[in-house]
Amino acid sequence: MALLLAAAPVWGDHWNLFRGDPQLRGRAAVLPEKLDPLWLFEVEEGIESGAAIVDGVVYVGALDGKLYAVALADGSLLWSYQATDEIKASPSVNAGTVYIGDAAGVFHAVDAKSGKARWTFEAESEIVSSANFHEDRILFGSNDQFLYCLESDGTVAWKIETGGYVYGTPAVVDGVAYSAGCDGFLRSIDISTGEEKQQVLLNAYVGASPAVRNGIAYMGTFENQVVAVDLAAGKVLWAYENPERQFPYLSSAALGEDRLFVGGRDKSVHAIKLEDGTSLWSYRTKAKVDSSPVISGSRVYVGSLTGELFAFDLESGEVEWRFDTGSGLMATPAVADDRLVIGTVDGQLYCFGAARP
Repeated sequence: MALLLAAAPVWGDHWNLFRGDPQLRGRAAVLPEKLDPLWLFEVEEGIESGAAIVDGVVYVGALDGKLYAVALADGSLLWSYQATDEIKASPSVNAGTVYIGDAAGVFHAVDAKSGKARWTFEAESEIVSSANFHEDRILFGSNDQFLYCLESDGTVAWKIETGGYVYGTPAVVDGVAYSAGCDGFLRSIDISTGEEKQQVLLNAYVGASPAVRNGIAYMGTFENQVVAVDLAAGKVLWAYENPERQFPYLSSAALGEDRLFVGGRDKSVHAIKLEDGTSLWSYRTKAKVDSSPVISGSRVYVGSLTGELFAFDLESGEVEWRFDTGSGLMATPAVADDRLVIGTVDGQLYCFGAARP
């Protein structure tokens, strides 16, 4: 069910992956300065999944076990697809197919136009990781402790066994997948062969997805740190800790020009200098921040379990805009076509943009 709140303009880009690009950097096109709620789409149970936006369609999974396709223009339902169990993973879209895993360990390939299944693949445990792509191959992790690489028809190209849950999404750069998990290692894998090129010991569970830029991977850990890893040298460059409150980081980092942004279970949003891991600013909310920030122009957008969606100035950390949904936000914002889309734990999918005067 969709409630149209305002009319809005025409659009032209997309957000087809968790974090917006294969490197998982959390960067998006510039949004209008003033955002208004344009429509609201409601589902039966909560939404922890981030959305994908492609060709004017929003794709989102929900805890009712359904994958929804909703018109970006007005929030009307185009189709829904019933998975095997609840969906926490964010959908990924490539070449007309939507890919998503569920809590039963079933990975689904769904036709983006019709909502019909193309094929399914069964892992041995829950899939929270979202899919990433390299050429015709599809990569994702599972709580069965494997990182999978599938061919476009759903057959296994290779799989890598780890020592813990693979909760986060693998980053893909120049034919190499970078995957961190709950065994405390960051792995580099040649996607064409499945050969492990490197393991970097982090000494910490990692539930977040690595964000990669200029040969360095950045991620939060369950040992209350955000770390930077030099991928060529195979070593940790620096580790950031909140000096006042030590809590884990499940949020995945967004990478700006000279700083990263990440949410923490210390109830704060942090801006950290890329060069050396020093704190530039932080903002304390009133609840955990598991939502992953997204950079758009001079702002960074992120949700909190308070139900508030924030827009911070990148440089100062000043709150330039906020909206209270009245329900917790665990999902990551999806930004495309001059719109921001995010779901709540009560099952409301919001679309924000510039309303027509």
